[in-house]
Amino acid sequence: MKHADFDIAVVGGGMVGACAALAAARSGKRVALLERERPSLEWPQESFDLRVSALTRASQVTLQNLGVWQRMQQMRVTPYERMQVWDRRGIGEIRFDAADIGEPDLGHIVENRVIVAALWEALEDEPGVKTFFGRGLQDVDAASPLSRLLFDDGSELSAQLLVGADGARSRLRELAGIGLRGHDYDQKAVVATVRAERGNAGTAWQRFMPSGPLALLPLAREWFSIVWSTTPGEAEELLAISSARFNAQLTDASERCCGELMLEGGRAAFPLRLQHANAYVQPGLALVGDAAHVIHPLAGQGVNLGLLDAGVLVDVINAAADQHEPLGAMRVLRRYERARKGHNLAVQMAMDGFKHLFSNRNPALFVVRNAGLGLANRIAPLRHQFERVALGRGIELPSLARTHPDA
Repeated sequence: MKHADFDIAVVGGGMVGACAALAAARSGKRVALLERERPSLEWPQESFDLRVSALTRASQVTLQNLGVWQRMQQMRVTPYERMQVWDRRGIGEIRFDAADIGEPDLGHIVENRVIVAALWEALEDEPGVKTFFGRGLQDVDAASPLSRLLFDDGSELSAQLLVGADGARSRLRELAGIGLRGHDYDQKAVVATVRAERGNAGTAWQRFMPSGPLALLPLAREWFSIVWSTTPGEAEELLAISSARFNAQLTDASERCCGELMLEGGRAAFPLRLQHANAYVQPGLALVGDAAHVIHPLAGQGVNLGLLDAGVLVDVINAAADQHEPLGAMRVLRRYERARKGHNLAVQMAMDGFKHLFSNRNPALFVVRNAGLGLANRIAPLRHQFERVALGRGIELPSLARTHPDA
């Protein structure tokens, strides 16, 4: 039998794929990482990325264990100590505070490009990783003990395990014949960077409205990254109107929680969809991150789930290697699927339920959800449980996401 060129081939070098590749290489695996083009590692310091992630403590520890968190801090990460959530026209609200549970913060808002750049800087210094750029994926032959990727230039690459980390429109998943279930939300998320008249006070704000939630995620001192989920028609209008009108509508939608909000830079919008792969694995192949599951962004959990996927998969393949099991064997890969699929589905359905509950215009539900928010705010143990969930706790974590006593 022909020997594999690599132990693992990761298709997709975004946040989750780069994390999986680096973690696997650090555990002694020979890793191929395929991406369309080398990501940008430099940009003007005064600029902001339109796409950000709200990282939980588990994700922070993952990146610390990979040795990239300090580099991210040098670029820009923003801790937030408080979170305030409230409803449109309602009196119900809930406030979370890290001090309530003895934590320094509830998490960090980080620009996606910062996470990618820090991981790629580490990857380029990692001898166990070989990167490939610009190869168009033509076909896949996923099997155990050897899988192959075939490219449109006639070349091919073999590995014991293929890892699909190429996003919601995964080409690898499509070629492998793994189907999807899900639905469009008939919403778009408008993203932009804004400056707040009264600063951000280290607080993440989220207001629910019938057309969708508005999130204000603190970036630095007086800056926020906004994620405004709304109807496609309103999203297109928000992209087309003048900056002055946008500022006025955004300030009104935020109920002036931080004073006047002023646009800085460009605006963009992307469609929202709930999506879940019918299977995470098949012989010789595993899906992670958005290739396996896509959720509504209202709680910012997407990348955190993906980093947990990567950590669990690396644990599973390391254990298999220790037992001299083929990395792509289904008995091995099902351990990963069992560990992650249920949790991902539970979070996905919870976010879907919140989305429908808070966008429903039924007056009775309006009263119930406002009362629920007020009640949760007054019952400290319930509020503290929400805070622990926001930190990424309450589940069994992979070794990559655990704090080690000697670290």
